[in-house]
Amino acid sequence: MNLKEKEKITLSLIETFNKAGKLALDLRLKGLKKEIKSDNTPVSNGDLEVNKLLSSKIKEITPNIPIVSEENSEHKNDKDLKNFWLIDPIDGTRDYINNRDEFTLNAALILDKKPSIGIITAPAKKRVFYSYGISNCFELINNQQISLIDKKKDHSEIKAVCYSNEIKPEILRIHKKNNVTSHQKMKSSLKFCLVASGEFDMYVAEPRACEWDIAAGHALVVHSGGTVTDFAGNEILYGKPKFENPSIIIKNKDII
Repeated sequence: MNLKEKEKITLSLIETFNKAGKLALDLRLKGLKKEIKSDNTPVSNGDLEVNKLLSSKIKEITPNIPIVSEENSEHKNDKDLKNFWLIDPIDGTRDYINNRDEFTLNAALILDKKPSIGIITAPAKKRVFYSYGISNCFELINNQQISLIDKKKDHSEIKAVCYSNEIKPEILRIHKKNNVTSHQKMKSSLKFCLVASGEFDMYVAEPRACEWDIAAGHALVVHSGGTVTDFAGNEILYGKPKFENPSIIIKNKDII
C-alpha cells in the first residue's frame, strides 16, 4: 500500500471518528449502561456502539483487511496476522464512565506487523490526531491540518506522562537516565498524542494492556519523528499471541 492510498484511507475515516465521538458523548449524557467483563474491566453501551460505527466504516473502506477490536472476538484467534486493523473504540473506559475527559477513540492499520496508520480522537477535549507515514503526522485544529513535525517545543524541562502516580523503580531509573524533570498521570492513549506533539517528552511502562491500546499512538509517535521500543531497545511488532504488550519506552523527536 503506497502513501497516497494510506492518506486516502486515513482522511476518509476522520468524519466517522468525529461522528463516533459525538455519539459517545451523547450516550454518556443520556446515561450509560455498564457491565464488568470477564477480565474485570468495565464496558458500556458507548464502547459497543462506537465499535459498531468505526468497524462498519473501516469494513466499507478496506473490506479485505481483517479487524481486531477490543470489544469483540472476531479474528482474535487468527494465526500469523500480518496486515489487519486494531480498534480500541474507547480507551479509558473508566474515565469515560465517570464523566472525565481523557478517554479516546483509536484505530491503527497494521501492515507487515507494524503500525502504518494511526487515528486517535479525544472527543471531550475536541482533539483529533492522525498519521499515515513518516513526517505525515497531524492534529486537526479548527478544520486545519497542523503538522506535528512543525510544532515548537519548550526545551526548558523534560516532562513525562505515566499511567500511575506510583512510579516503579525501573521506570524512575529510565526517567533519570533521560533527565526527566516532572511527570503527570494520564490514563488513555492521549499520552501518545501529547508525546508526538511535543507537549510531553516521553512515556515509559512495564508490560501492561494490549496491542489495541498502543498501536495508533505508536504510529503517531514514529511518524512524528519519535521512537517506540521495549526496555531492551527492541522494535515493537503487532499480532503477538493474545495481543499482549511488552514493556514500552516512547520518546518524542526532541530527546532521542
